[in-house]
Amino acid sequence: MPKALPEEFRRDVVALARKGEAPVSQIAKDFGISPSCLRRWLKLAEIEDGNRPGATQAESDELREARKRVRQLEQENEILRRAAAYFARDINPK
Repeated sequence: MPKALPEEFRRDVVALARKGEAPVSQIAKDFGISPSCLRRWLKLAEIEDGNRPGATQAESDELREARKRVRQLEQENEILRRAAAYFARDINPK
């Protein structure tokens, strides 16, 4: 997997591409990235700016954390359910 480029670099390249002074393919070549990478950065920037539908980075991070918390709570609930069944069996032996 290629090394992630600094956020500042991404912002600068996106800003240059948005000016439209050169084709995306040329800008990508000049900065040593693929045209598809630059197009993806442009798409993500449009989403972050609210000009395109989609989840922003902050929303994605929040959703990831919420899913992690839900998984944790489900595991804790399962442990409690099993403990309750164990103790209920211990109290009412058959």
